[in-house]
Amino acid sequence: MSKVVEKFIEYVKIDTEPVPGAGVVPTTEKEFDLARVLVKQLQDMGVPDVRLDEKHCFVYATIPSNLPEDKKVPAIGFMAHMDTAPDMSGKDVKPRVLCYEGGDIVLNEELNIVMKISETPELPTYIGKHLIVTDGTTLLGADDKAGIAEIMEMAEYFMTNPEVPHGTIKIAFTPDEEGGGGIHYFDIEAFGADGAYTVDGGILGGMDYECFNAAGAELTITGYAIHPGSAKGRMLNAALIGMEFNSLLPVEQIPAYTEGAEGFFHLSSFTGNVDQAVLDYAIRDHDRTKFEQKKALFLACAEFLNTKYGRKVAEVKLTEQYCNMKEMIIPEHTHLIDNANEAMRRLGITPINSPIRGGTDGSTLSFRGLPCPNLCTGGHNCHGRFEYACVEEMESCVEILKNIIKIYAE
Repeated sequence: MSKVVEKFIEYVKIDTEPVPGAGVVPTTEKEFDLARVLVKQLQDMGVPDVRLDEKHCFVYATIPSNLPEDKKVPAIGFMAHMDTAPDMSGKDVKPRVLCYEGGDIVLNEELNIVMKISETPELPTYIGKHLIVTDGTTLLGADDKAGIAEIMEMAEYFMTNPEVPHGTIKIAFTPDEEGGGGIHYFDIEAFGADGAYTVDGGILGGMDYECFNAAGAELTITGYAIHPGSAKGRMLNAALIGMEFNSLLPVEQIPAYTEGAEGFFHLSSFTGNVDQAVLDYAIRDHDRTKFEQKKALFLACAEFLNTKYGRKVAEVKLTEQYCNMKEMIIPEHTHLIDNANEAMRRLGITPINSPIRGGTDGSTLSFRGLPCPNLCTGGHNCHGRFEYACVEEMESCVEILKNIIKIYAE
């Protein structure tokens, strides 16, 4: 078993599931469990500058340059988040490595949990390779513990091979990317990188520098509850009005009907009754103009209902979440893209530069002044029981990270 796989399996067994909406960072103290393991491992490698933010659970580390003093190259950072998605349990993960020979994968025979080719059509491309899967009762945590393992393996390589030329390497592990809000506490100045990469992508070859513009929208519907026997002309059913609101949005602009750079309105939760209902939406678009139009349409639909019912039945709370990082990376920092693509080509890997249908911590960091595209990890089917990671892709991702550093040192 390769070292990156050993590290990964160790990390996924540490529960770091966040608590969204907790209002603090980290959202749970157990994220420190992984943070302290990483700090100790970095120190044991001999990394001279390792620091744990005891308040907000960030791990910062620096591997100093070994280049001649007269050779100046950018300090390059690599980052990954420690929390796993709250969509499914990340507790008691039971990873196993299998050599995939084709067909469906039985994750749990007792519970009849099967990863089917009909639902995971890319599986046949991995015949003959090794996959890391779960027992189907939890997610795996490749998002983003695969990225953590790959960064740690890259760090160990440069610490144990001091003759390999490299510039200053900055490393950071962050809390609550999935839980939300963690990256706002990241100390960019103390990190000290001139540019960085989040190692938080998927398929081998992926290098993303364009993402959604994102907003969250909380719609509160206030109805009028009364006994249904005397409700005629008086009752306002908040749940029904919530359904009416959703019907006003473009039916084709939902995640199930969109792809590539197409944006959407995503109804993520709907709770309520006759008296009150709350609908939570994600509003996304890569194009800034279309993004603003989507937000305007959302507000207009609420106002339409208020006018229709002659009272304020619909109230919207819009929250800006992150922006398309392409605006901050192109054209001033294209070296980050060019060097990552070259690092892949040297390994015979074809770069895949496609818009992310989501966001990373790098989205926020880019707008805070640290340009930060996103690199592949070899993790797939994230956020659910059918999540898996490809061993051979993870090993290649480690080589990509090494090559990026080597290219900057040339």
